[in-house]
Amino acid sequence: MTFSGEFLAFILLALVAISGGVLLLNLTKVVHMVVALVFTFISIAGIYILLSAEFLAVVQVLIYSGAISIIMLFGIMLTKHNDEEEATAKGGKWRKAFLLLGVLAFGAVFYAGIYNLDFGSTPVALHENNAEQIGISLFSDYVIPFELMSVLLLVAFVGAIVLSKKDEEKEGEKE
Repeated sequence: MTFSGEFLAFILLALVAISGGVLLLNLTKVVHMVVALVFTFISIAGIYILLSAEFLAVVQVLIYSGAISIIMLFGIMLTKHNDEEEATAKGGKWRKAFLLLGVLAFGAVFYAGIYNLDFGSTPVALHENNAEQIGISLFSDYVIPFELMSVLLLVAFVGAIVLSKKDEEKEGEKE
């Protein structure tokens, strides 16, 4: 069995995506969770590049790694949270053992399911000018949903600011 550079790049990117997801679930500080999420998003963009979907990779980096992560950081800054870690060591070793057993069982079932899977091989030409085709479709067929989504995001952002300002005003009245 020979390993190509594309296969090794996929394995590396998949491992980074999985580790980012695991770190996201296991870290305690919210800012560290967002950084782990950014690593996951960027590795998924790399996988898109391996699939010759360059437009999706750029959108993944711009929208998810950039905008969504920044919005999450703004949400963290605008809300109150305690950085104190609560010590919950109740059943810690057993919980980790069962978690490891569950992950290994899932991996074994997943591997068994795809080991001899055959999709058949049909020659497929990669899309040429896929970014141009997506742009034409987006701004001709889907222009109304595109604009409605931008208005919805704007309303959500303004609503978040208004809600955070109301909390600050209530605190000012209490003092």
